[in-house]
Amino acid sequence: MLFAGSIGRTDFPGGDYDTLIRAIREKLFTLGDDVRFVPGHGPMSTFGEERRSNPFVGDKSGTFS
Repeated sequence: MLFAGSIGRTDFPGGDYDTLIRAIREKLFTLGDDVRFVPGHGPMSTFGEERRSNPFVGDKSGTFS
């Protein structure tokens, strides 16, 4: 679902980009900026870091603003 600097793929059958972005913002980011997570691929990150810098779901992405 969420990776350091990226998001999961939505091009597979049943995938939905808007639903994924909404779920990350409304379910994960509400847990707090200091919460660390270990994605299935890549380095550990925090929800706060992803909000600040992730081009897909970050505060500067413009999606669902």
